[in-house]
Amino acid sequence: MEHVIPLVVGLVLLAWLLGGGEWLRQRRPDWHWYVTGYPRTAARVVLTWRKVAQLNDLSVSYKPPRRVLGGVAVKGTALRSTPPRISFPRALPNGLSLLVRLRPGQTPAPFLEAADALAHTWGVHGVRVTSPRRGAVLITATAVDPLDDPQLPEDTGSPPLLSAVVGVLETGGAWVMDFRRVPHWLIVGATQSGKSTLLARLVSQLAPQPVALVGIDCKGGMELGLFAGRLSALTTCRREAVAVLTALVTDMQERMRTCRRVGARSIWELPEKQRPVPVVVIVDELAELYLTNGSKEDRAEAEQCSSYLLRLAQLGAALGVHLVIAGQRVGSDLGPGVTALRAQLSGRVCHRVNDPTTAEMTLGDLHKDAVVVAQSIGTGQKGVAVTTDDADGWVRGRSCLTTPEDAQRIASEHADMAPHLPLAAAALDGGEEQ
Repeated sequence: MEHVIPLVVGLVLLAWLLGGGEWLRQRRPDWHWYVTGYPRTAARVVLTWRKVAQLNDLSVSYKPPRRVLGGVAVKGTALRSTPPRISFPRALPNGLSLLVRLRPGQTPAPFLEAADALAHTWGVHGVRVTSPRRGAVLITATAVDPLDDPQLPEDTGSPPLLSAVVGVLETGGAWVMDFRRVPHWLIVGATQSGKSTLLARLVSQLAPQPVALVGIDCKGGMELGLFAGRLSALTTCRREAVAVLTALVTDMQERMRTCRRVGARSIWELPEKQRPVPVVVIVDELAELYLTNGSKEDRAEAEQCSSYLLRLAQLGAALGVHLVIAGQRVGSDLGPGVTALRAQLSGRVCHRVNDPTTAEMTLGDLHKDAVVVAQSIGTGQKGVAVTTDDADGWVRGRSCLTTPEDAQRIASEHADMAPHLPLAAAALDGGEEQ
């Protein structure tokens, strides 16, 4: 019996080396991580913590770094530095996490700067540092990039009203854009970054719902024109956009009067029969609404668009009017109203961008550390973006691949569900007559 146990153990290890580990990695990568990756990485974290903390200024010393020798102050490196205490690494489906208890005088800033060094030392894909409470830092290490081959969770089901499952988050959960919770969104991304795919997925998710979709595409309708059958209104130039936005502001004022008559603070407090249909306004390429050729008429149209979009953003959340503003770049140089509009768009999505100013404009006012992550998105990572809709402030996600043909087919199948917006339709008819 004493000889049998070592033999069995040896056979199991041999089978693992001959292909069992690879089979498990392909079939159940989470199990493979728990069995092989986690023990090895956890040991590396524990064994290297003291050294990596000292090299990256994460340790503290209670001895002064200055000495006085013969009346001369000598400054040097303090000896016997003490690293902060850490909890034992806790296993996650695709990584691990550990809690760092900060020493007196420490702040989370040095840990944020050391994230790349920690990832290289531990041999993981990435390290994220957050501060869940005062005096503590949570370090989460991701073994491999979960967005390389994202799989949509099977139990997503049909999304509720004004909610769209647009992709997968790096946490493994579904990426949901919920307009009831986050009423307005700003989406930026360079050409071929995945912005159009995200909009196509959003339209295909909202198409089966009793929601009015309004498209503003001043590039002649090249993008949103594919979904024209499901749109309640589609504008293809700025003059038409001004007319439709004017109609939407007028409709919003009527909704305000209706709520005031019955003492409701939002349309969701109205009886279902009196409740107006929710409206989602999708603007593709914001810059086309703001840029002018210098003429007086052009500047007046741009100012009108800016003013109406800002009014819809400020008042629309309670009145069932929601904005999705998309563009290749966003900056204050587009016009004086861009920064004010940005402040009202609490949902942010930043794909790969061509200039750091756009990433800063999109994420910098909410999460400075997210700007660096957004700028690190490579050209081969199509669909990958940083979104601010997360319990920890921001998270990376990847939109589901939705081809224009698929989105157009879904929009056509639900064309009969497009609600009629009388004011917007009348505004477009009047513009065509002119």
